[in-house]
This record gives sequence, C-alpha cells and structure tokens, in this order.
Amino acid sequence: MAIITLDDLRETSGALLGLDPGTKTLGLAISDRTRLIATPLETIRREKFTLDAKKLLDVYERDQASALIIGLPVNMNGTHGPRTQSVRDFCTNLLRLKDLPIFLWDERLSTMAVTRGMLEADMSRKKRKENVDKLAASYILQGVLDRLRA
Repeated sequence: MAIITLDDLRETSGALLGLDPGTKTLGLAISDRTRLIATPLETIRREKFTLDAKKLLDVYERDQASALIIGLPVNMNGTHGPRTQSVRDFCTNLLRLKDLPIFLWDERLSTMAVTRGMLEADMSRKKRKENVDKLAASYILQGVLDRLRA
C-alpha cells in the first residue's frame, strides 16, 4: 500500500492504529473493530528507527490493525515545515519495511487539547508526562473515526 486518502480508508475494515509521532516518543492508540472509539495504548520511547519501527509493527500485528493513522504536524498557518517532512520520511521508511495503508491526519492542536484536558482533570505533572503522547494519539485517531462516520 502507501499513503491513502480518506475514501481509501473507508474501503478498509477493522481496527485502526493511531500514532502521534514525536521527536522523543511515539504515542499509540487503537480503535475497536467497529471504529467507534479510540483507546490510548502505549508510548514508545524513540531509539533508532529500526527498533522503533519494529515495536510499532509488532503492535500493528498484535492488535490486527487494518491501517495506520499518523498525525501530521501541520503549522498553524497550514504550511508544512521540517516536522512535517520528518513524519513523511518516517512513513517512507516504514513502508520499506512493511506494505501497509497509512493515512495522514492533520494533528494541529491535538497535544494542546489533550494537555488542557489533563490540567482540567487536575492530573499531576508526572501523570501528564506519562500519558500525553498516547492520549494525543487517541485524540488524533478519534478525529479520524468521527470523520469516517460523518
């Protein structure tokens, strides 16, 4: 496969794996098979691409995902900067290892929205740090699930 469109994604079925790619971590979330709810899964501490990709693909296989949803860090003004290119490069390298459908979703403000929610829930700084990446992945994935139903 390759980078797919929303229409292509609608043609697939089964669970979706969400990914919030950061420079230090990869936040993961999974949907149910009916694609109603996104659930935070785990956070992978980034090391080297090959190790990170192996961990990510292991989760993809374990949870029988049918596509990977990756948050694309678009600038607030809609332009694409170095972080966007870094995510695209990650996708290119991942596709060299495994042929899978990847859908890119504009993730503007996802981390900020999740952080705001954790602050409102009076979550400790330590808990916020432990959970922000997988919660951001869940937020991104839920946005896609909601869009698929619209």
